[in-house]
Amino acid sequence: MQQYKKEFIDFMIESGVLTFGDFVTKSGRKTPFFINTGNYKTGKQLSRLGDFYAKAIKDNFDEDFNVVFGPAYKGIPLGVTTAIALDRNYGIDVEYCSNRKEVKDHGDKGILLGSKLKDGDKVLIVEDVTTAGTSIYETMPILKSQADVDVKGLIISVNRMERGRGEKSALVEIREKFGFKTCAIVTMEEVIEYLYNREINGKVYIDDDMKNKIDAYYEQYGAK
Repeated sequence: MQQYKKEFIDFMIESGVLTFGDFVTKSGRKTPFFINTGNYKTGKQLSRLGDFYAKAIKDNFDEDFNVVFGPAYKGIPLGVTTAIALDRNYGIDVEYCSNRKEVKDHGDKGILLGSKLKDGDKVLIVEDVTTAGTSIYETMPILKSQADVDVKGLIISVNRMERGRGEKSALVEIREKFGFKTCAIVTMEEVIEYLYNREINGKVYIDDDMKNKIDAYYEQYGAK
């Protein structure tokens, strides 16, 4: 596993973003782990988060895109910090764009924040976590309604590696439906491999008991 992936897992733990216990996801699944990117709260955390996204983008995509799009609401700071990190770390200067949940009819009118999309724009979508892919199915019509854009891919922070709407993972379903590349900074398989029986700041987050709960979860919801 690449070093930056290990550092990202440590970063999620330290930031209180990746937690273990008993939770219910947005899609109604009872899960022993939860990823809440809303817990990235400080400037330092957001700056580091952008660095991780930028590194993963550099690893997984070529530079054939000119807009980073972050779906509202959690995707807005993700898009901003990723665009900043791409320029700061790699000299890749791209525009950022996000959508509003409500159309604004005064001042800076419309549904978009940041760059106004134009025909021919090459867009990379930046998201937090995709369980069933719901936000992407909502985002694609918004993008296409604004301009004839070419979506080059989707990058998320963690691939939960569970079934989306069918038997395949949400990332695979999205890739097959829309025809663009999908990837994550880390997968839950990598998270489990790295954290299993590993002590971080005096605490083991995935011991044998938690590992059994996670295994049982994937027995039920894991992607085929």
